[in-house]
Amino acid sequence: MSDLLRLATAGSVDDGKSTLVGRLLYDTKSVLADQLDAVTRASVDKGLSTPDLSLLVDGLRSEREQGITIDVAYRYFGTPKRSFVLADTPGHVQYTRNTVTGASTAQLGVLLVDARNGVVEQTRRHATVLALLGVPRLVLAVNKIDLVGYDQSAFELIAKEFAAYAAALGYTDDAVTTIPVSALVGDNVAESSANTPWYTGPTLLRHLESVPIATDPHDAPFRFPVQYVIRPRTADFPDYRGYAGQVTSGTATVGDRVVIASNGATSTITAIDTYDGPLHSAAAGRSVTIRLADEIDISRGDLIAAEPDAPQPSTEIEATLCWLADKQLRPGARLLIKHGTRTTQAMLGELTARFDEQSLSCVDAPETLSLNEIGQVRLRVAEPLPVDDYRTDPRNGSFILIDAGDGSTLAAGLVGSPLRALTSATGADTDVSPGP
Repeated sequence: MSDLLRLATAGSVDDGKSTLVGRLLYDTKSVLADQLDAVTRASVDKGLSTPDLSLLVDGLRSEREQGITIDVAYRYFGTPKRSFVLADTPGHVQYTRNTVTGASTAQLGVLLVDARNGVVEQTRRHATVLALLGVPRLVLAVNKIDLVGYDQSAFELIAKEFAAYAAALGYTDDAVTTIPVSALVGDNVAESSANTPWYTGPTLLRHLESVPIATDPHDAPFRFPVQYVIRPRTADFPDYRGYAGQVTSGTATVGDRVVIASNGATSTITAIDTYDGPLHSAAAGRSVTIRLADEIDISRGDLIAAEPDAPQPSTEIEATLCWLADKQLRPGARLLIKHGTRTTQAMLGELTARFDEQSLSCVDAPETLSLNEIGQVRLRVAEPLPVDDYRTDPRNGSFILIDAGDGSTLAAGLVGSPLRALTSATGADTDVSPGP
């Protein structure tokens, strides 16, 4: 949708991210009266004279008690010009895994820094994750500008430092916007502030309303992971055979030629069914049931794809991993890999490189990956998987690694070499390309 922007927020603990999100909800009148009353009462109980807008978004009891955000929450708000889906991600370093989840579908990332502290380690880590995930635009919100006396030089120093880092990650000047804000009092959030006469750029909300929306990855070739095979075998539907799932990229249209990636069989789409009736076509994000002209052996986990552009199944996968577990990853580790609707066994064949987001360099052939570290790996999988390169199709080019023992998520994976591309953009001289 051209009038919908997906964005993700990220920042260190106490940078005021929850207050900023609450301010956006409040200023766009996206808060129900009873919610605001509850927040006002809770603020009075805390001894505050004005509503604590962070309470609008820190909904979990543990978050309110600790004053930090520990989960990803999706907020929906809008203006007459555009609608927004905002992934509010946690700031603490141990929850970087949630940032990966929240930013995976974002078209813009809003990074917060405290004007008193500037760009810190977690800022660089979040910016690196956003770059790896291919988020095309960034906003650096220099928050708490009131606590440095609305000092122009302090703002410009932070903006210059971050611009250099973002450029090293491959972002062009027009892809990064830096805005001085005070989420607490509302400076430059929805309305321009008289306290920053030296700043002539847009408010945060005005920028969100007007920023160009990147081309959606749904323009990639058609991909349809089968979730369920529907065969009622009733008197009304004796021969019905449909394949239920969600179109993850591209568009399915009646009459299109498709291929079943696992076995190479080809057929034609004869019908696209939904609960509300048949469709002539279904775009990415639509859950449908597809019927084919031929009877083919298809089961859950198979991928139906556009015939000219179908991915080739492979048992060897090169990928970039964001390691999300407390225990370390070592070569030889046996795991489960979940790609689309298929889960199979995998083994880590090699750790090719580990990225240091602080120095923008790579450590060649590390022995391990630890919590929140990013590395390039080679995986061997038990069953061939029809994966795409993440840079051409993020949905079919991503996967997760799972602990076979307890079912916990261990890593988010990006097929191909986004880390190598990032390293090339930064000018690092470490070669992380595959060996012979």
